[in-house]
Amino acid sequence: MNFLNASSDEAILKELGQRLARHRLNRNLTQGALAEEAGISKRTLHRVEHGQSTHVSNMIRILRVLQLVGNLEALIPAPAISPIQQVKMNGKMRQRASSPEKATEPKMPWSWGDEK
Repeated sequence: MNFLNASSDEAILKELGQRLARHRLNRNLTQGALAEEAGISKRTLHRVEHGQSTHVSNMIRILRVLQLVGNLEALIPAPAISPIQQVKMNGKMRQRASSPEKATEPKMPWSWGDEK
């Protein structure tokens, strides 16, 4: 399955769980052994492998034991700062986003006699 073609969050969670289970089996680990090494319950690991939601910290623990935590770099790469933004900010890091500008109605030119 390609994540780009996933139609729902549930489909992505299910695929992630199946991939983690295959990595676990490739390392010849039981659910109990992986759960113990990761410091989570066997039930939590079972739920993850079956596509149910979990805490991100549980996922990180599982990835660490499976030696896959380095792949998180590909998941969310470090953002690059545009050179134009860097010049505008004098090398400082941006701290907050600005609200989008609201479209304003074009103002009609004022003329005498319009003040009612």
